[in-house]
Amino acid sequence: MPALYTAAAVSSGEGRDGHVRTSDGTIDLDLATPKELGGAGGAANPEQLFAAGYSACFHSALKLVAGQKKVAITDSSVSAEVGIGPNDAGGFGLSVALEVELAGVDQATAESLVEAAHQVCPYSNATRGNIPVDLTVTVG
Repeated sequence: MPALYTAAAVSSGEGRDGHVRTSDGTIDLDLATPKELGGAGGAANPEQLFAAGYSACFHSALKLVAGQKKVAITDSSVSAEVGIGPNDAGGFGLSVALEVELAGVDQATAESLVEAAHQVCPYSNATRGNIPVDLTVTVG
């Protein structure tokens, strides 16, 4: 697959209690292990960054498929929750819950658009078969 865009970032320091910076400096922030994982908290963590990226990417995929299907959605949002916990192999695994809210369409159309977006979204394609991704769709 030829890449159309490549993002680059460097982690330094102590990993989860370190620092991350993208090559263009757009992201340049300290990280802290969440209190729930025994850390100090008070700074961003990798799961938050993953949730932000996945929600934005999925939202773009949703807008793309709605446009392709010529379905007007008047308002939309995608919320992502990324969980981390021990897995059966003695390491750690992730889980994702995406909550999609759409206006201007009925429930069946909304669910069809979300399923199509799930097939298009690069994050969904990367995680498929690797981590559980739960999709919830509400219309308003």
